[in-house]
Amino acid sequence: MILNLAWMDLVVIFLYFAIIFAIGFYFSRKEKTSTDYFLAGRHVGWFAIGASLFASNISSEHFIGLAGSGAASGMAVGHFEWLASLILLILGWVFVPFYLRSRVFTMPEFLERRYGSASRWYLTTVSILAYVLTKISVTLFAGGLLLEQVLGWDMYTSAIVMVIATGIYTIAGGLGAVIYTELIQTFVLIGGAVVLTAIGLHEVGGISGLQQAVPADFFHMFKPMDDPDFPWTGIVFGAPILGIWYWCTDQFIVQRVLSAKSIDHARSGTIFAGFLKILPVFILVVPGIIARALYPDITGDQAYPALVTRLLPVGLKGIVVASLLAALMSSLASCFNSSSTLFTMDVYKKWRPEASERQLVLVGRTATTVLVVLGILWVPFIKYISSQLYIYLQSVQAYISPPIAAVFLLGVFWTGANSRGAIASLLTGLFFGALRLILELMHKQSPFEWELLRWFAEVNFLHFAILLFIVCTLVLVLVSKLTGPPSRDNVQGLTFRYADEGSSPQAYAHEHPRWRRVNIILSGLLILTMLTLWWIFF
Repeated sequence: MILNLAWMDLVVIFLYFAIIFAIGFYFSRKEKTSTDYFLAGRHVGWFAIGASLFASNISSEHFIGLAGSGAASGMAVGHFEWLASLILLILGWVFVPFYLRSRVFTMPEFLERRYGSASRWYLTTVSILAYVLTKISVTLFAGGLLLEQVLGWDMYTSAIVMVIATGIYTIAGGLGAVIYTELIQTFVLIGGAVVLTAIGLHEVGGISGLQQAVPADFFHMFKPMDDPDFPWTGIVFGAPILGIWYWCTDQFIVQRVLSAKSIDHARSGTIFAGFLKILPVFILVVPGIIARALYPDITGDQAYPALVTRLLPVGLKGIVVASLLAALMSSLASCFNSSSTLFTMDVYKKWRPEASERQLVLVGRTATTVLVVLGILWVPFIKYISSQLYIYLQSVQAYISPPIAAVFLLGVFWTGANSRGAIASLLTGLFFGALRLILELMHKQSPFEWELLRWFAEVNFLHFAILLFIVCTLVLVLVSKLTGPPSRDNVQGLTFRYADEGSSPQAYAHEHPRWRRVNIILSGLLILTMLTLWWIFF
């Protein structure tokens, strides 16, 4: 069914675009240095950081994937959202002080300071390729599919509109435009999703009516160890590895905290984002369960579009469509901006270290433009992405994240980790991760007869992430032990043992005691909230 929009709905959508473009062009008129363009001048406050972290993360695959999984199997998929709340605390309390005191622009730059240039080139290459080949493609595929079902646009039109609209303000305003548009998009996104959830619950007869309409285990989040999708062992031990890579070491996310006014603002922003990450289970997963109850004929991926097209009255459709656009555009903008930052600061500036501030900003804008063009050129190939390939693209993070998580964690906790150990660990992880992906694809086409190969190709991706993390950690420790400890300069201010030996400006590195106490209290409250929710939905 195609959504017919009334004039009130179109006005809401028009106002959304008007506000987003106004913010983008406001930042485009400000004087730009590389710090202004790539890190918003390092003067962003905690509220904007938290909202931007949330909006960057929530994209089209969340609306399709979370609602679809909710319709298929209930709330278990929500573990990834709630675990993120706790992992954001790790970002704020463990990693933020090192990132901000080192005054780096990118995660590869931080890795170079800790381990050397080989690790920097590895992370830069993997990150840029992953953004271009997976994040942009997945966002365009899922977003095009969503808007095709909701608005009736064909997938090509949907994708091109998203790319061009997002590219305009991202190229013009840099990270400042991205963060402050995401601040608006957070409210739009949450508002639209809450409206749809409330109407859906009313239609199904409230919480009690929903519980009666679906299987009882839909509201139990912890599944048996042999569950094919969400085994409790994989959730408890494997999902945090993916989370630490994504929330604590990925440029796509961490660039927001690098723009903070201070450590206090950055940490408060991560705590605020942690509270926001409680919401997707209730405003995205639960609507999927509602769709299952109301429309037994739908399949998983159709759950959210079915609610939008069949349930919403005139006047509210525009709010929900605007929330969908907000999710799509915020994620795409973050991808464009972080990719251009990586190329400019980790490739171009390494090649041309004498480049002026004006040249760096120009290269950043040019790189973003190239990504926008690549996004448009990718559109004709969207039809070749099947839903099965979409799943493979999503699972890639389980194959690339363990070695990166290992080198970052050991990098700040263990002074003995050295450059040779780091690159050996990263390359080991790359080899086994790529091998798993290739064998998985081959096994789907022609099942293996050899039991070991069959196990390697079939083992749950979260269990695989645990094993790969252990292997990469052992390689890092073993090679580092065999080749000797790094020099004092490589760990100064970059590990907990020598945390106070950094050279960052005192005012920037200083933590206000009262602010710190408030952050400790709020962090404790967030942990207590998460434990309570897991107990309720055990």
